[in-house]
Amino acid sequence: MLKFDDLILASSSKQRLSLLEQIGVVPGHVVSPIIDEVVLKKELPKAYSIRIAKEKGTKVKVLYPDKFVLSADTVVCCGSRILPKAETEEQALECMRLISGRRHRVYTTICLYTPHDKLHCRSVVTIVKFKRLSVQEINCYIMSRQWEGKSGGCSIQTDAGKFVLSINGSYSSVVGLPLYETYSILSQYFSI
Repeated sequence: MLKFDDLILASSSKQRLSLLEQIGVVPGHVVSPIIDEVVLKKELPKAYSIRIAKEKGTKVKVLYPDKFVLSADTVVCCGSRILPKAETEEQALECMRLISGRRHRVYTTICLYTPHDKLHCRSVVTIVKFKRLSVQEINCYIMSRQWEGKSGGCSIQTDAGKFVLSINGSYSSVVGLPLYETYSILSQYFSI
């Protein structure tokens, strides 16, 4: 695995770092951008994902103007309703009830800012269907606390994976970083 000193990962997600490592990329630095992730009035899920990914990248690009900055954002939605990053048991419970027995969409947008101020953005949508969850299954998942800080209160790479009936799209995108799209963009600038 090669360390890419000129690449900064603008993310606090351990999953994104791990996914990058799967394609042989270790960023020179990882910086957790702090931005306001409030959903704007009438903002649709894809537009929200794009805006937040860009804001994360912009925040870090200011600190590293001569580096490549990779940022991403993942959003889970039911219909046009954007589900929160669950911070409380109540939020996680609401999210799990909403996605139980339903198809929901997961949008992940990645952005790469280059040292020459070029911006590459790609959005990926994946449709995930969960089985109908019993009260006991939901309660056990809530008690596991694996939902904390996760978009839509769900982390399919953990215990929630056993609830997935089908995925139409990119599994790695649902986890937090679409590997094909990430590889395609990075390989334009780095030997991977």
